[in-house]
Amino acid sequence: MQVAVLAHESFPDRAKTAVGLLRYGDHEVRALVDQEHAGDRVNNHLPDVQDAPIVASMADVPEVEALVIGIAPIGGAFDESWRPDVRAALERGCDVFSGLHDFLEDDEEFAALSAEHGGQLMDLRKPPEDLTVAGGTAGDVDATVVTTVGTDCSTGKMTASYELRDAARERGLDAAVVPTGQTGVAIEGWGIVVDRVISDYAAGAVERLVETPEGLDVLFVEGQGALTHPAYSGVTTSILHGSAPDALVLCHEAGREAVHGYESFAIPSPGTYADIYERLSGPVSGASVVAGALNTAGLDADAADAAVGAYSEAIDAPATDPVRDGVPEAMLEAIR
Repeated sequence: MQVAVLAHESFPDRAKTAVGLLRYGDHEVRALVDQEHAGDRVNNHLPDVQDAPIVASMADVPEVEALVIGIAPIGGAFDESWRPDVRAALERGCDVFSGLHDFLEDDEEFAALSAEHGGQLMDLRKPPEDLTVAGGTAGDVDATVVTTVGTDCSTGKMTASYELRDAARERGLDAAVVPTGQTGVAIEGWGIVVDRVISDYAAGAVERLVETPEGLDVLFVEGQGALTHPAYSGVTTSILHGSAPDALVLCHEAGREAVHGYESFAIPSPGTYADIYERLSGPVSGASVVAGALNTAGLDADAADAAVGAYSEAIDAPATDPVRDGVPEAMLEAIR
């Protein structure tokens, strides 16, 4: 599918969905819509992903089949500054994909334009209607289940999941990512956005996801939030227990010491955090932190190497920056 991605004023740092699609998606991104960087190209800002021109508005986008809202704001609210571009896309007959909590299909203007011009409104965060509580059966799947967990939001859990999947496939394993957030669902075309699910059913939703793929060697479950996050710890716990993992990979951003957006809350040390995850996982699946993924994007090469070494020592497990350095054999062996 040929798509445009909306990332106004947020690319690349706060446009998580846009970056995920550019790095791991199969869609052809024909344009990125961002007024601040109009005239640039994607690779001027992210050299290691699919390239595309950056344009100021939907009016500058070539022919595409869909517009994807590529921003993942705190709280998942629709920003009215995006309305002209969404309106323009629908008037062109494009589908519009959104991972927001504000459903586009509930917007009267967008619903009318969709009906008039034929473009579909695809609200990726809308959960299935037949979810139930967990049955405690995810631990029975044949595949090795690896859940990526983090010290905060946006520490690279989705990125680590895809990098680990690709590394496993390169070594001959049948591996897949289990998407639990809007970006993963946008990339994979299936999944359940767990933070939109009724709390009683959240672990059951993850259990269903883990039990869906068949005949695979390894499943990498995309984690969300963090266990000590003051706002999002609930969804983290649901994924941890619902996935009943065999192993955990702890994700962290080098230098981050406080919860993003909640700076009065300090992040526990990586070693302490690994222990917290293992103690909470223990009664359900007994999983331990067997590897770590460290985001070192803000460091130079020497500082990044030192940070990865210190992180590995702190969590007592092999670690890497999977984007910068790839996934070493020691990490996959620890997982397997």
